[in-house]
Amino acid sequence: MIVDPRPTDEEVTALLEQLGGQFKTLGADVIKVDNWGKRRLAYDIRKQREGTYAVFDVSAEPFMVKEFERQVRLNENVLRFVSTRVPIRKKARPAKTQEVVEEVS
Repeated sequence: MIVDPRPTDEEVTALLEQLGGQFKTLGADVIKVDNWGKRRLAYDIRKQREGTYAVFDVSAEPFMVKEFERQVRLNENVLRFVSTRVPIRKKARPAKTQEVVEEVS
C-alpha cells in the first residue's frame, strides 16, 4: 500500500499498527509489516509526488481480505493499495533414495 507522505514517521507507524490490528480483529494472522519509507511515485496520486510504501504479509481467508479492503478504501491516509494472493509453498519432501542393486556375475 501507499500512504500519504504528509504524516510524520510516528503517525505512519501508528497507522500501520492500526491497519494490522484491523486484520487481527478480522481473524487474520499478520506475519510481517514492512515500512519501505518515502519514495517518489511514477505519477501523481491525489496531487502527491511521493508516498510512503508499506507491505503487509498476512495469512487470511478471502472474506477477511475483502472486508479489510473495504476498510482501507474509507481511510483517507491510504493513497493506493493492492492485494495479491501468494501461493503457499509446501516444504520440499526429501527425495526418495533409490537403492542401487549390484549384480553379482
